[in-house]
Parts: sequence; C-alpha cells; structure tokens
Amino acid sequence: MMFLLLSFLFQEILAVATVVLDPCSAYISLNEPWRNTDYHVNQTAGVPLCDSHVSGEWYRFTGMAGDAMPTFCISENHCGTHAPIWLNGSHPQPRDDIVTLPVCASFNDNCCQWNATVDVKACGGGYFVYRLPRPSVCFHVYCGHFYDICDEVVCTGPRCQSECRCGPGTVLGPDRQTCLDVNECEKGNGGCAEVCVNTKGSRRCECVPGRVLDEDGRNCREIAGCQGNNGGCSHGCSSVLDSYRCHCPRGLELGEDKRTCQVPVQCDSSSIKVSVPKDLVGGLELFLSNASCRGVSNGTHINLSFSLKTCGTVVEVTEDKIVGTNLVTGLPRSSPGSRGDLIVRTSKLLLPVTCEFPREYQVSDGYQASLRSSALQLAGHSEGVFPFSLELFKSAEFSEVYRAPPQLRLHDSLFFGVEPKERVDSLSALVESCFATPGPQADQALKYYLIKDGCIFDETVTQYSSKDQLSKHYQVPVFKFIGKDNREVFLHCQVLVCGAGDSRCVQRCRGRVRREIQSTEPQDQLTLSGGPIFILP
Repeated sequence: MMFLLLSFLFQEILAVATVVLDPCSAYISLNEPWRNTDYHVNQTAGVPLCDSHVSGEWYRFTGMAGDAMPTFCISENHCGTHAPIWLNGSHPQPRDDIVTLPVCASFNDNCCQWNATVDVKACGGGYFVYRLPRPSVCFHVYCGHFYDICDEVVCTGPRCQSECRCGPGTVLGPDRQTCLDVNECEKGNGGCAEVCVNTKGSRRCECVPGRVLDEDGRNCREIAGCQGNNGGCSHGCSSVLDSYRCHCPRGLELGEDKRTCQVPVQCDSSSIKVSVPKDLVGGLELFLSNASCRGVSNGTHINLSFSLKTCGTVVEVTEDKIVGTNLVTGLPRSSPGSRGDLIVRTSKLLLPVTCEFPREYQVSDGYQASLRSSALQLAGHSEGVFPFSLELFKSAEFSEVYRAPPQLRLHDSLFFGVEPKERVDSLSALVESCFATPGPQADQALKYYLIKDGCIFDETVTQYSSKDQLSKHYQVPVFKFIGKDNREVFLHCQVLVCGAGDSRCVQRCRGRVRREIQSTEPQDQLTLSGGPIFILP
C-alpha cells in the first residue's frame, strides 16, 4: 500500500513538473525600455548596456521592451548597446512547437558580426517566448520591437466577414492583430548571389569583402582597385601595377583574409595578452568586460592581460575547441589622466578579443578594433588686429575654405592655416604658438599645444609649404578634450610678424630655446582665434 502511495505521489510530482516546465507559462519578462529597437545607445546614462545576466532561461518581451524580437537587421548602437541582437529568421506558428533559429549581432557596419542560435516557441496566447543563451561578447543586448497592428477591413453583406490585413513584407501573427516581418532571405537567399540581409519589410543584397554589388543589385563582382570601396580594405589601400594591396597602421597586422587589420593577440592557456598601439587609443582609458581590469601603458602600447577565468571572459566549449571571448572597451576619461592627457582622437574603441584553443590548448586569433567616431562640427573664424585670419580648409590644397560649418569625424584631418589679407613682400611671419582650449578664452588654464615656441609641439601636426612668407598651413588629426562636459574646442594661434632682415621669424627647432634677440624693426604679436568646434552627440 505504501509503495502504491509513493508511486502515485511521484507521478503527480512529474505531472506538476511537466506543467511548470512549459515555457509558455514559465518565463522571465524582459520589459526594459532601453531594450527596444528605437532606443539609441546615446540615451543610456553611462556605458552601453550588456545582457550578461541572461543565462539560458526562457524569456518573453513585454512592456516598453516591445512585443517580440525583430526579425530584420538592427543598426549598431541601438537597443541601448553597441551590438544589438536580432532574430535572423521568421517566427514559428503555434503548431511548430519549439524551433531553433539563428540570431545575429550587428556591429561595425556588419549586420551579422556575431551569430548564435536561440530556441523560440509560439504560445497559444499570441505571444512568443525565447530561450536566450548568455552572449559571448559584451556589449550585446537582445532587442525587442513593437510590430505594427494590422488594418481591419470591414465589409457588408450576409456572407461577408471582416478581416485584418498586413502590408507588403509582413504577415499576420498568431495573435491575429500583429503584422510580423517576413524574412525574404529564407527563400532562395532572397535572390542574392552572395549575402542576403533581411530589412524591415524587405531585404538587401551584399557581397563578401573584396567584392562589390553589381548594378542589378543581386550579383557581385571583383573590385578593380582601391577606388571601389577602398578595395575592401579595412584601413589602407595601395595600387600596385594592375592590382592593389591592403596595408595596416603601425601596430596592426593583416588577418587571414588579407583585407582586415587586426590587433595582435597572444593566447596561452593561462594568460591572454592584448597589446593595443597607443596611436589607436588616443586619450581613452581601456578596460575589459570586468571594468576593474584596466590597461597599463608601456609608452608605445596599452597592454591588457587576463585569462579564461578572469576579467569577465566568456568561455564556450564546442566539439573541437574551447573559445574564450572578452571585450576591450575604450572610453574617454572623466578627467585628465596623471600623464597629462588632455585630448582624445576617437570617441570610443571596441575591440572584441577571441582566443580559440584546441583541446591541446594551442594558439588563436583576434578581431579588429572599431574606430568609428562621433561627428564634429567646425564653425566660424575670427580676425586679429593685423590683417590675418585663421582659416579652415577643405583639403591639403589650401585653396578652398569652408563657407558653411563642415562636418568631420574624429581621425579625419583638420586643415588650418594663417592667411594674410594683404600680401606684403617685405614682411614675413612666424606662428609662435597654436593651442586649443575647451572654452573661448585664450588665457584659460586648460590648453593643449599644437605649436609652441615657433616649433611643432604635437608630433601629429604636419606643416605644408605655402606660397609666400606670410601664409602658414598645417594639418592635424581632429580631436576633442576629455570630459563629458567638454563639447567645444577653440583654436588659438599667436603670430609674430617680422620686418625685412629680422631673423626672429626663422625657425630653429633643433635644440632651440626661446629667442630673446631684440630687433630695431617693429614687430606685432597677434592672437587669432577660431572656433568653436562643436562635438555632436
């Protein structure tokens, strides 16, 4: 009797467990507003968000997060993060039970920079639940989306039944009112010869690196040279006879595709080391997924060291290898560093680092850094007492000045120069100093020198030859001051005008000290100011 009772209780427990494990009734709600596809990363307070807490449970999108996952490409920097995750397939029907579908994370102009799989189930209540694994890289977020509601078509007559219709590229969902996007890429690759990317209500064709889309919008052809899409090169492209080759900045190396520049990564079973050239970092502070793990400078590189067990490294075991992934993030410091860093040359740096180990624990690979940056707006100029002006030019020809505020990005070249309004053959000029400030006043304490004591102070500044002794032309990579409140940059130059025979306007920069020689000719030292330079969000 006791055995029968225990057996009956055990069967009841199993029955209850079966009901509890039904994902349509046992799920975790994801309702954060920042998870929605309309939420841009700039709207988040602080660093971009990450789904590091997601751990393979069943989830449902509710509230301001949206109705369901989007099934079309979501541009990077949406869903409150850098790399939003979208469902690369069509949602199932209730009769399909649980299906496994691919997901993609968009990053660096690639709709599927990373990919994985999730389980999806259409529930009887007209909603979907998803079994979401923990992302392999931060900053990844699973996106939610508000789908359009169908248009109700009302008809009259004894046999007429009203219906709900969806627009082109969409299909009525299981709730009979939501219009879900159709993934056109699922059938015949969308008619694309190589890569098909599903978009909202449609699709687009793309090509693998080194090839460009033909005029028919479906087929691909080889790139003839650097003129087309930079030859498919991620950084530099040079023409060589009838061909071309890709090359990388100092400190980077070409990957296996011979087109993508990568940061070298040293992989060992007990230590993973990343060495990022300081030229790429500018004034950014580097840290790993665990923000307490930060980079250390050796003068030329920023070095980070971690292992499979530390600093937030995500480890995934596949059939033939162990994959460890982390993310190096560079963000501007909130205040100048101890080494006197005052400016940054890029607004962010994102470097996914992946080490793949065979079961014998041998070497691996790395990924390139993202150098896409915030836009700059340069506006206006002012004049000094002497008829000089500080001008912003469109190119190294120094022939055409901006008449309207130009749009530039960090890492672009800023061409500027000191120009006389009247050209007098008996006069010459020396730019004694050029410096930047975060405010309009030239005498404020915080300033960054480009030229000092008549000589180039920032080694990234290049001086160009000019048509006379009064014009001075320069080029420098665009920069901004560190600090979230520093959204403007002002440029100031001090110009020394010399008469005939005065040697003070002759540059002597090697082993040079400030000149104290007096001249019998009159001189005027003038301060010209240009700006502001607005840093756009």
